Amino acid sequence: MSEELVTIKINDQEIQAKPGSMLIEAADDAGIHIPRFCYHKKLSIAANCRMCLVEVERAPKPMPACATPVNDGMKVWTRSEKALSAQKDNMEFLLINHPLDCPICDQGGECELQDLSVKSGGGSSNFKEIKRVVVDKDIGSLIATEMTRCIQCTRCVRFGEEIAGLREMGALGRGDRMEIGTFVEQSLQSELSGNIIDICPVGALTAKPSRYKARPWEVVQTPSIASHDSVGSNIYVHSFRQHVVRTVARENEAVNECWISDRDRFSYEGVNAEDRLLKPMIKQDGVWRDVEWSDALEAVAERIKATDISQLGALVSPRATLEEQYLLQKMLRACGVNNIDHRLRQSDFYDQGVAPIAPSLGISIAELEAQNAVLLIGSNVRQEQPMINHRLRKAALKGADIMTVNPRRYDFNYDVANQLVGNASEMLEQLAAIAVASGDIPSAVEDLVKGVEVSDSIKAIAESLQQADKAIILLGNIAVAHPQYSALRALAMVIAENTGATIGSLVESANTAGAWMAGAVPHRQSAGQAIEQEQAGKNSSEMLTSKLKMFILLDVEPEFDCDDPQLALSAMNQAECVIAITPFASEAMKSYADILLPASTALETSGTFVNAEGTWQSFMGASKLPEDARPTWKILRVLGNALNVSGFDYVSSEDVRDELKLEMDGITQTDSNELMQIYQKHSVDSGVQRISEVSTYKSDSLVRRAKALNVTDTESEVYMNSGDVDKLGLSASATVRLVQGTAEATAKIVIDDNVSENCVLVLGGTELASSLGSSFGAIAVSAV
Repeated sequence: MSEELVTIKINDQEIQAKPGSMLIEAADDAGIHIPRFCYHKKLSIAANCRMCLVEVERAPKPMPACATPVNDGMKVWTRSEKALSAQKDNMEFLLINHPLDCPICDQGGECELQDLSVKSGGGSSNFKEIKRVVVDKDIGSLIATEMTRCIQCTRCVRFGEEIAGLREMGALGRGDRMEIGTFVEQSLQSELSGNIIDICPVGALTAKPSRYKARPWEVVQTPSIASHDSVGSNIYVHSFRQHVVRTVARENEAVNECWISDRDRFSYEGVNAEDRLLKPMIKQDGVWRDVEWSDALEAVAERIKATDISQLGALVSPRATLEEQYLLQKMLRACGVNNIDHRLRQSDFYDQGVAPIAPSLGISIAELEAQNAVLLIGSNVRQEQPMINHRLRKAALKGADIMTVNPRRYDFNYDVANQLVGNASEMLEQLAAIAVASGDIPSAVEDLVKGVEVSDSIKAIAESLQQADKAIILLGNIAVAHPQYSALRALAMVIAENTGATIGSLVESANTAGAWMAGAVPHRQSAGQAIEQEQAGKNSSEMLTSKLKMFILLDVEPEFDCDDPQLALSAMNQAECVIAITPFASEAMKSYADILLPASTALETSGTFVNAEGTWQSFMGASKLPEDARPTWKILRVLGNALNVSGFDYVSSEDVRDELKLEMDGITQTDSNELMQIYQKHSVDSGVQRISEVSTYKSDSLVRRAKALNVTDTESEVYMNSGDVDKLGLSASATVRLVQGTAEATAKIVIDDNVSENCVLVLGGTELASSLGSSFGAIAVSAV
């Protein structure tokens, strides 16, 4: 039964409101604006700015609308003489110490204080004293501070405590000596810290990378979609003279609410990287030469035609748009090529034949916060998927049990009921034990559960999933990179079946789900149309191992994006031809590539991403491309024409999207519960084992080049348990030699007791990782 509404009058306008709601909420719902500074709909009520004072019938004095609950029959006036006088008086107090530096303030033009001082302030002040000055704090490379401008609304403080889950900011001092700052002079550590820029009502907290770049009225605002995780956070891209200068959150309650991660906010800096590819280039006699587009595309077409189709393979970025992935696979399949894959960090493809049409969360993003029990398998969710983690935190605050099976103990910003930690083989055994504790074991996975021990922690996890009204099991990026990913997925399906939980995937990138739909896999065409086994192409691992003669790279840097960087580099270096369609051309890429085609980033092209819940989100380009770079989908369309592929007469990216959408009509995106015939345990190397996760700000080519996100040098660090460091006779901060197969590198030790015993953590996507082998496996560690 719906809650009965109460009737109130605001400015003689009769409106309906929910019992218990605050006056300011009822007014907002009715479209009646009440000035405010400290109030924010996603934060707790502070009522300390007093700017929302209104007149309430029979109240002895003006009341704060943000902290006054509605009552049936209440009469309120927001613009009466009494209310306006109170608002004006408070504005005068707020302006006593606020500096008059609007002409140089980045917030000028979109400043709430500026707007309300014009509307509610006076023309002069009664205060003649010297304004106070507050020393600025250095809180990192992302946020610039001008704390003299601060009006102590405490939005940033409450955001840290209530949303980010880290109490990094606080109010220090009292009265006119009160200051907002960090408790200890240090940088903000939250992956959501940039949101305090958006909620700050004045210019006290602004974006450091975009400081003094453009005025708010000079920028063009383009709605877009973030491209670095599977949420597809909605953003606005601000461009000045057709160059991106800023990214801010765009509200979408069902996806990202009104927040975005720091990675989504500041990655735009990479667009103007020093190694941005500006012109088509062909390597001739070992020397790179700029060429015209027609010559470059003709050369690519000739190389494709001259290559045996069994010797041609394409590695596709899971961040590429749906249109780009679809066009590339359509073009190659018209040439008879099925060697195409976007699963670059995966090494186990055993169950790909029974995988769903596309990986999915299994529920909507918003439904995550309503779960009673969550089991995370192989996921550093706080860093990999910050907005998913935000939803899980809300669930945990409501009492949900969050449980994990990981190669490392992570610092969550909420209470975790159980954290199981182990190397690759131990993770598999732990999940097998949960399956045993959960109920019946089907014959397909019997071999996986032989000899496992069920501990009290294991029983508690199984019981929590069984007893929960709503439970979900989520496989993360680390699980996908696991050498026995198919076995992990099979065991997760068994647990889900036994406990009634939903099973879902926290897919790696912005368009991983779209890549499956578009056909950027070797065993299926677009819309999941199966290819006969004998006709199926090679997966990414097989392509690299087979050392094909020709590779096409679509926004891929193999040395950073593949599971085994040294294997990938070896395959590139021995290939007769490597064609890179890429926004960037590093020196490493120039060493192995033969033709470079300058392409767009997601900020410069139109396209579509399919997020983890299966929502298609289209967007437009927000800035012009530099020099001779072109939208990637147009490059592929013209290349299709050069290869005489039929059906390549698209006028816009929307034409491409609509064609695939038509193919997808009637096909439901559901997870598969089908198990393969048999899963077997693999033999496990003894000794020290490497474990891995992709470094947060090294996850793709754009974010790797965002300078403000990469000020901390962790490129050459390796993480080990203090016990293992002692066993090896090493000291903290010592330099060690790492040997993985034939690959070798040196690194500095960082002691981290969150790493499981007999394990070495090497962060993926880094220079160090690019010198080594696969993400998991045996590794030798010795003193230099």
